[in-house]
Amino acid sequence: MKFNLFRRPEAVEVTEPTGATTGTMAPTVPPAFISTSAPDITGSNNTEISKNDMFEEIKSKFLNEIDKIPLPPWALIAIAVVAALLILTCCFCIIKKCCCKKKKNKKGKKGKDGFNMKNMQGGEKLQDEEDDDEGETGLTEEEKEEEEKEEEKLGKLQYSIDYDFENAKLTVGILQAADLISMDSGGTSDPYVKVQLLPEKKKKFDTKVHKKTLNPVFNETFVFKVPYEELGGKILSMSVFDYDRFSKHDVIGEVKIAMNTIDLGRPIEEWRDLESADQEEPEKLGDICISLRYVPTAGKLTVCILEAKNLKKMDACGLSDPYVKIQLLQGGKRLKKKKTTVKKNTLNPYYNESFSFEIPLEQMQKILVAVTVFDYDKIGKNDAIGKIFVGSKASGLGLKHWSDMLANPRRPIAQWHPLQPEEDIDGQLASLNAKK
Repeated sequence: MKFNLFRRPEAVEVTEPTGATTGTMAPTVPPAFISTSAPDITGSNNTEISKNDMFEEIKSKFLNEIDKIPLPPWALIAIAVVAALLILTCCFCIIKKCCCKKKKNKKGKKGKDGFNMKNMQGGEKLQDEEDDDEGETGLTEEEKEEEEKEEEKLGKLQYSIDYDFENAKLTVGILQAADLISMDSGGTSDPYVKVQLLPEKKKKFDTKVHKKTLNPVFNETFVFKVPYEELGGKILSMSVFDYDRFSKHDVIGEVKIAMNTIDLGRPIEEWRDLESADQEEPEKLGDICISLRYVPTAGKLTVCILEAKNLKKMDACGLSDPYVKIQLLQGGKRLKKKKTTVKKNTLNPYYNESFSFEIPLEQMQKILVAVTVFDYDKIGKNDAIGKIFVGSKASGLGLKHWSDMLANPRRPIAQWHPLQPEEDIDGQLASLNAKK
């Protein structure tokens, strides 16, 4: 019994390990994994080979198609280069636009952050554009429009209008102006008012210039002789200018009144806000160069007409036949006149012709010299191309030229002058005479 019991476990010990080793080790043998992985490697190689074959086929088909195109190889290369350049430029433009948008967004965010900060003086909160509560932290659209209108204010003008039915006279009074905008670098202006009855531009009046003020008091009146029947089609224009000695006068604003919209049965006196005036570029008439020389001991004034350039075309052929007329004026009366020769078919005539006038030194402050360029016409009336005048009562270049001549006796002083419309110069001369 003991022997049997002892051998039974031995038999079990011998048979179980051997069976276990043969049965359980068989599925975990490494060669099994090697056998299964080997076909995977071969399959991947086959797929790569098939891909290479497909690429070669596509490449061969593409080359065959290119060979069929009836173009030389250099042309195909050029087309490919141009296409590449176009693609690159498009990409560059797209990138540039994106960068610009990012910069704008950054600037906008900075501005919005600035709006959210408190004002250093008043401590009031300004509007944030992205804030929904506009009524609490910002301004409404109506308030914005009101502020824009206030910013556009140019000042206001007080005037008077009275019509005399018996004598057919319209009296316009320029009383004062207030709250004018500053046109000079010092924060002031040199205002004066130009009054005219449109559409006629020949007769116009200018008030005196008030230096360095934004609230000038004029108290000047001007009279227009106009029949009542013609008054309905007229427009009264009162333009406020900033005087500049050596350049063009800048318009500050204007008031225009259609005469058929007001009641002339009673005198009118009122304030009106100035409106922005459209400064139309004047027609270029040309330039003239003249020389002035004065000898005080002999009392002799010499005016030399040197040349003109870029004159306005007056003839059908695109040219002109210009000549120059010089007038010596005193108190609105013509004392003497001279003429140059006519230069045919030219817009840039050269004269170099001198004319002398005897004027005592004490009369030089009362004398004006008017220079007019005409287009000569054999049949009809000679048309004026442009006009200038110089003298102690002139303005701008006319006054500067005259002053330089008096400051340099016995020396000829030459100066170019831009020609202006004849009616404008005649209006200025009439206003000078009216002030006397």
